[in-house]
Amino acid sequence: MRSSKFKIRLIIGLAIVAFAFIKRCSSKETNPYTGREQTINMSSEQEIAIGLQSAPQIAQQYGGLHPNTQYQALVDQVGNKLVNNSVAKDTPYKYEFHLLADETTINAFALPGGQIFITQALFSKLENEDQLAGVLGHEIGHVLGRHSAERLAESDFWQTVSTGASVGADMGEFVNGIGQQTLLKNGRGDELESDDLGVLFMIRAGYDPEQMIGVMKILKAAAGSNTVPEFQSTHPDPENRIEKIRESIRKYKTSENTTF
Repeated sequence: MRSSKFKIRLIIGLAIVAFAFIKRCSSKETNPYTGREQTINMSSEQEIAIGLQSAPQIAQQYGGLHPNTQYQALVDQVGNKLVNNSVAKDTPYKYEFHLLADETTINAFALPGGQIFITQALFSKLENEDQLAGVLGHEIGHVLGRHSAERLAESDFWQTVSTGASVGADMGEFVNGIGQQTLLKNGRGDELESDDLGVLFMIRAGYDPEQMIGVMKILKAAAGSNTVPEFQSTHPDPENRIEKIRESIRKYKTSENTTF
């Protein structure tokens, strides 16, 4: 009797796992801006909705929006210049740029659909407008790269697999661990992809892409200070990113294919 119940659980568990893999395979698509195949299980409209819904709560976690309207206007000006001079303007995403009041946490990030944030702690360390363009261009790259949507799809996949493994053989905790490692690895790859797109957006908008290297040096210095380097948890070491950025600069400055 016990053996029969175990077999039934195993069959159900395997069916759930099989469903997860079938769903994952059917959700594959090629990103037109990066050329990379991704697993995406939501539309751009859903991404926009998630970003808009999450933005107020995220802002509150960082002390709300910064009250200085001149600083905010500069963030808007640079962000919109990057969008308007790249393919970003022809996508369905609705870009909005937000300066957060947090003066301690050095961070910048993008929600799915175009909601982009930079903390005052990072903003205050930037030395010029070009460095601000480097930060915002990188975050626009996350949106076009659909990195949040990809992580959500991966998370959904691993949760389903974990459910099937738990039902079939009590291996849910093990599979969850694999899923977390996968998400972390993808996140670090996302940063390099966004750096590459950020360089292109800077060049197209007339900014000096070399200044993105300056941003990396600022981040590296922050990692050794008392200021909380939020980016460090999932981002590659800034020193490791500099050579990749230099490669992107050489690639886009010598290539004729910079239409987007």
